Amino acid sequence: MGNIKRHHPPAFKAQVALALIQESDTIAAICSQHGIHPTQAGLWKQQALAGLATIFADGPTHALKHKDQLIEELYRQIGQLKVELDWLKKKVGPG
Repeated sequence: MGNIKRHHPPAFKAQVALALIQESDTIAAICSQHGIHPTQAGLWKQQALAGLATIFADGPTHALKHKDQLIEELYRQIGQLKVELDWLKKKVGPG
């Protein structure tokens, strides 16, 4: 059979990464328990360790600022597209 691409939920990835960080067992044992490849598990561990640094450095306010900026940008784009659509409707005229 060919390779089947599986999608793991974030909670599962966090659980595997936490087990790897704790080093409660060997990498091979943890990977076989969870049915994943050691390379993938290593990437999840690296992502978890990198994420820990950002969690404690920026705090929740940084995430909220980023979310607010994204929302503002999306509303700006919606407004611009609405103006362009209205302009095109005037140029084309009624159907």
